[in-house]
Amino acid sequence: MKNQKVLFLTQAAMTAALYVVLTFVANSFGLASGAIQVRLSEMLAVLPVFLPAAVPGLCIGCLLSNLLTGCCILDIVMGSVATLLGATGAYLVRHWKWAAPIPTILANTIIVPFVLTSPYGYGLTDAWWYLAATVGAGEIISCGIFGTILLMTLQKYGQRLFSTP
Repeated sequence: MKNQKVLFLTQAAMTAALYVVLTFVANSFGLASGAIQVRLSEMLAVLPVFLPAAVPGLCIGCLLSNLLTGCCILDIVMGSVATLLGATGAYLVRHWKWAAPIPTILANTIIVPFVLTSPYGYGLTDAWWYLAATVGAGEIISCGIFGTILLMTLQKYGQRLFSTP
């Protein structure tokens, strides 16, 4: 029982750390935030299909990434909520693996434009629908395409990677 808790916490921590590292990689190219964003870390949104611990790990990773990259408080909170909703959705559709990226794409496409246009967020004057289209396109690239590639790779090797001793 104790080993299961340690394993869960370790998997969540590793997921969070990987999310932060991948966000910093995307941020170094100017892709981690703003109206047009392709966060490489969003491809990890498929991990809850294999690891329940990835749900809190992704949320904490997003929270830390947003804190460390200098996002506003609304983005820190709502971005983490969007990631939590997407990760939970991926876990809930884990029996239909092909659908795993969809909850994250939808959550971010709907929530992030509100943060971008909010006067308490970034106060962008672009139309919500335009920002939804740009954020959605970035999510389709990072989560839909890269996430699906990761998902297919993990389906092939996941048994060895995620088996418990």
